[in-house]
Amino acid sequence: MGLVQEIDYGTPASTSEKQVTLTVDGFTVTVPEGTSIMRASMEAGIAIPKLCATDMVDAFGSCRLCLVEIDGRNGTPSSCTTPVALGMVVHTQTGRLKDIRRGVMELYISDHPLDCLTCAANGDCELQTQAGVVGLRDVRYGYDGDNHVFRKNDGAENFKWMAKDESNPYFTYDPSKCIVCSRCVRACEEVQGTFALTIEGRGFESRVSPGTHQLFIDSECVSCGACVQACPTATLSEKSVIKIGQPEHSVVTTCAYCGVGCSFKAEMRGDELVRMVPYKDGKANRGHSCVKGRFAYGYSTHKERILNPMIREKVTEPWREVSWEEALTHTANEFRRIQYQYGRTSIGGITSSRCTNEETYLVQKLIRQGFRNNNVDTCARVCHSPTGYGLGQTFGTSAGTQDFDSIEQTDVVMIIGANPTDAHPVFASRMKKRLRKGANLIVLDPRRTDIVRSAHIEAQHHLPLKPGTNVAVVTALAHVIVTEGLFDEAFIRERCDWDEFQDWASFVALPENGPEVVGQLANVDPEEIRGAARLFATGGNGAIYYGLGVTEHSQGSTTVIAIANLAMATGNIGRPGVGVNPLRGQNNVQGSCDMGSFPHELPGYRHVSGDAVRDIYESLWGVKLDDEPGLRIPNMLDAAVDGSFKGLYVQGEDILQSDPDTRHVAAGLAAMECVVVHDLFLNETANYAHVFLPGSTFLEKDGTFTNAERRINRVRKVMAPRNGFADWEVTQKLAQAMGLAWNYQHPFEIMDEIARTTPSFAKISYDYLEKMGSVQWPCNEQAPEGTPIMHTSGFVRGKGKFIRTEYVATDERTGPRFPLLLTTGRILSQYNVGAQTRRTDNVMWHSEDRLEIHPHDAENRGLRDGDWVRLTSRSGETTLRALITDKVSPGVVYTTFHHPDTQANVITTDFSDWATNCPEYKVTAVQVGASNGPSEWQRDYDEQARNSRRIATLEAAE
Repeated sequence: MGLVQEIDYGTPASTSEKQVTLTVDGFTVTVPEGTSIMRASMEAGIAIPKLCATDMVDAFGSCRLCLVEIDGRNGTPSSCTTPVALGMVVHTQTGRLKDIRRGVMELYISDHPLDCLTCAANGDCELQTQAGVVGLRDVRYGYDGDNHVFRKNDGAENFKWMAKDESNPYFTYDPSKCIVCSRCVRACEEVQGTFALTIEGRGFESRVSPGTHQLFIDSECVSCGACVQACPTATLSEKSVIKIGQPEHSVVTTCAYCGVGCSFKAEMRGDELVRMVPYKDGKANRGHSCVKGRFAYGYSTHKERILNPMIREKVTEPWREVSWEEALTHTANEFRRIQYQYGRTSIGGITSSRCTNEETYLVQKLIRQGFRNNNVDTCARVCHSPTGYGLGQTFGTSAGTQDFDSIEQTDVVMIIGANPTDAHPVFASRMKKRLRKGANLIVLDPRRTDIVRSAHIEAQHHLPLKPGTNVAVVTALAHVIVTEGLFDEAFIRERCDWDEFQDWASFVALPENGPEVVGQLANVDPEEIRGAARLFATGGNGAIYYGLGVTEHSQGSTTVIAIANLAMATGNIGRPGVGVNPLRGQNNVQGSCDMGSFPHELPGYRHVSGDAVRDIYESLWGVKLDDEPGLRIPNMLDAAVDGSFKGLYVQGEDILQSDPDTRHVAAGLAAMECVVVHDLFLNETANYAHVFLPGSTFLEKDGTFTNAERRINRVRKVMAPRNGFADWEVTQKLAQAMGLAWNYQHPFEIMDEIARTTPSFAKISYDYLEKMGSVQWPCNEQAPEGTPIMHTSGFVRGKGKFIRTEYVATDERTGPRFPLLLTTGRILSQYNVGAQTRRTDNVMWHSEDRLEIHPHDAENRGLRDGDWVRLTSRSGETTLRALITDKVSPGVVYTTFHHPDTQANVITTDFSDWATNCPEYKVTAVQVGASNGPSEWQRDYDEQARNSRRIATLEAAE
């Protein structure tokens, strides 16, 4: 099989359209103007020796190995920093160059450990390779005198030597092996944008330093792995490579964390994963990664992973391990019994946004073909369902408009209710790179997120709006644009309905929608609103990126519509650098929506009431489909409490921890007679389950994920499923147990069925994805290579639709009992409910949920940083430790929801979006006070969870 090899061209590619022809060692090569001689030589198949150069960062020219001779020029310039010129004649291998390179290499080796045979980088060390390339056979200088290699010199302490830094859980830093090429420093600056590393000292005293001579774990390093990837020696080495050894084969696959959809090479030794290396040809990540995708894969082999099916009659009983046949037969019998006893609509299912498109498609097919109802929903219900509604109404399609490359042509970035540096870090790095190059930034967020002010970046406008006032503030931006005549009339007349625009314009121009009125309502300076609106309308290409801070509100759909209105009014749709871009939270939440996971839609966002659409599936599946929408997740829980909904199949979701009003979720699950959890671990929802079907990780299956930019990426099987079956196989076996004649042999057959029945996927096949690498839907005869930019010549619905967005305040209000507003979000090192990341070393950075509170509010309550506090709302209470910070405004508190022992969602209410039932996580009236221990609810929950996780077979074995 072998390792997937990638060519390092030494310097980044030029984007110039003008071509230049030159000669390198007698070979003619034509490259874009601005290309370095080093890259042009590599294009011709001639590799020039190098150490400080790599194509992931700009040229630096410090190592002096890549020198060349050019006819008509004096000296020996570095090929990495010298651009090509028309007619240039370059020589890379002359006697003079050979002597210089050997001399340079001698100097490097004279201050480098000679432990190559026992070094972790043995076989993957560029210094070792280049020493061979230049023909180094001896080091004339010896190894005596000043050095950084030995702890002692002639028995005396060597103060130039530094101990290895092993503080980071994933990689080590060995200063004795550093050649001060600065590749790690430049990768941290140019690729990641954190600026956590520097070169301290001068000359021979130079060395790499995290922060101000700190340990890596104490520095600003975010463990993205860019420095490790850039390092040409063993100075920065993955601990997994040190432990296991060098990999011997690799498989390209797609990360299973956030919605960026990064491509990785899973590098293996046998069936053991050695490391995940970001794939340079990945079109979403372009060779970059974050701490989760790069390092946090250890959950796949964690000791708590369940590998055998289990059943129990009551949730108060211990689990009993059984065979797959018994578990599936029991499940099928129970579902049939419940439907016979309570009716056809008494059971349903929830698809997973972490599973593949193919697996999600099968779950909704099982429910529609096997259960014979539309009671299917997905986690998008509680995150981006308003995106589907809002963009569907205005543009005609339920997805973002741009590819990630579009950011490189953006002049004004507007971020609304999103924290990309924590939730979508790889894309955030690309965004920050564009901002450092001069793009302007507008942020609408109650918190001062990291991107508002970071290294070499500061937002031109930060609007710290009061939670719940999104609609009012976005409409106020439109008010300024309309009343000051800043809208793009030509675009609107051509691409939108002019009469609808005039009606909308008359609405937003009303005085009550002006910055002065809205500013007082939202606690935002009116001049900041005006400045932000003017900048977005006049600053060039304007792109809007938004997240759950937009959708998870009672007016989430209205805010999405308001954002679409803003983009259309300014003409920022249908070309690179602009657009409306929802930042999706989970790896396949876009795909789960595409595959028909909503109770009112079949795959491809086609309503179940459509006769023509149902005919497609009825003829293929051989059953009559229900033409009425089924139950949404909140409706399923309500119906369970009422006694009419009794069975649920949950694949890869943890609704007890992720959904709002935990008490109500628990009551709904407890009222059901057969809850089937199909997952990797005994998650919180499994506390109320009667059947547990062990799941498989992304490393153990074939399939596809669809990311936030509609990009369909291959997921490739790296190792055999530890539980015995991939998730699609488990669902198929359940369908067979229920009497369905499914017989898929491989996921490509499922994708073929999807392509046959879903117009936007018509040309998609595994063979086509192998050829193209990845594509963005729609991909069909009209768009055979996919659609990176949507709505280029017209909207999917025909004319863009302007819709009035009247602000209606949420029913969740502050008052004397609950004077503060709680909003929730994520943190970089953890993912969603934490089931995966909490079972990795990422807990070193975030081992508990903390409550961010402003110093003023903390002082009024007598609270100090780190104090245990009681967080109380109308729904419930919990305790956690305080984190005093001015990132939040006075009157606002903030926490994450990654840890079940906190269960932040016991605090959130059952208020939801008016159109989609998306919960209002972002606005909860609360009170905060000192606490001396866990709440009564936490104590009860902990006891119930511990009792529920007992496994009888394990206890017997003990």
